[in-house]
Amino acid sequence: MEKRDYYEVLGVSRNATEDEIKKAYRKLALKYHPDRNPGDKEAEEKFKEAAEAYEVLRDPEKRRLYDQFGHAGLQGTGFSGFQGFEDIFSSFSDIFEDFFSFGFGSGRRRSERGQPGHDLAYDLKITFEEAAFGTEKTVEIPTLVECDSCGGTGLEPGSREEICPTCRGHGQIFQTQGFFRISTTCNRCKGSGKIITSPCKECGGEGRLQRFRKVNIKIPAGVDTGTRLRLKGKGEAGYRGGPSGDLYVRILVEPHEFLEREGDNLYCRVPVSFVQAALGDSIEIPTLNGNRTLEIKPGTQSGDTYLFRGEGIPHLHGYGRGDLIVEILVKTPTNLTRRQKELLKEFAEIEATKSKKDSSIWSVFSKKKKGERQKRRAAG
Repeated sequence: MEKRDYYEVLGVSRNATEDEIKKAYRKLALKYHPDRNPGDKEAEEKFKEAAEAYEVLRDPEKRRLYDQFGHAGLQGTGFSGFQGFEDIFSSFSDIFEDFFSFGFGSGRRRSERGQPGHDLAYDLKITFEEAAFGTEKTVEIPTLVECDSCGGTGLEPGSREEICPTCRGHGQIFQTQGFFRISTTCNRCKGSGKIITSPCKECGGEGRLQRFRKVNIKIPAGVDTGTRLRLKGKGEAGYRGGPSGDLYVRILVEPHEFLEREGDNLYCRVPVSFVQAALGDSIEIPTLNGNRTLEIKPGTQSGDTYLFRGEGIPHLHGYGRGDLIVEILVKTPTNLTRRQKELLKEFAEIEATKSKKDSSIWSVFSKKKKGERQKRRAAG
């Protein structure tokens, strides 16, 4: 029987793109899938015909030969169509995996080969200043790294993988139950379709070795305890060529001896004597940017605060910085000398006289206000 034109089979033009060809084949494969058309020989033939057309037109070299010489141009390529449904399912597993949503067997190859490596977690302790201004750290992480001897393939140098004799390279074992095709991953090759007969002596065929990997970590300014940084590809190496996992670094910030953090603001408590609080004074206080002068106003009370704008923590996800809030703590003196006690007693007497005077003035003022109220009531 003479073969039809492959473009005609798929219903696409000769200038069709790769995506258009794939889309057309998916549509036909779904329409003529044997699980949807049990016992329909015509549908089976069209299913095989569409797969053959797609196999040729999806391959740039085979398509070039077909466009130039027709079916005859494919004779030297080693392609002679498919022997059965299993060959089609295993060759186009990426196409048939979408059929799961329709309840059809897909022949999808599930392989442990090329699996990504696991993500790793690492706790990194830094100082308060490093968290505020940012820093770089180099750490050593115990992890699985790619084997240098085999390059992660698991093969002894100079050897090659062989077709799995159990699944004949499909990666799956197929069984038919009624109208449906059930596939299970091949236990021998773990779904890869190939086996290693000469494993790498260095890694035993694993493709990975347990080693310490040096990792450079850039820590941005403004991080705090609990901040988590993701380093893509710095985790565990993938299995037999698979991509590496990621490394998640959790930041732990050591406390500061003087400053406390709340969000992006900093707080500190500064003790002063009652003389400094009463008369005022200039003192030096430590900040993240060095010492700053604090002008204490006369009559400052314990609990009063002073604000230093922009002396806090840089915003992690933006511009600017928080503030520094300084709280004053007035200290009560202890272990006074005789002279100090005499001066304080003299001060207390002056304060008592002042209090009596203030009390007398207030009493006169109160009597005056009381008389005015009585006059208003009498007039009313």
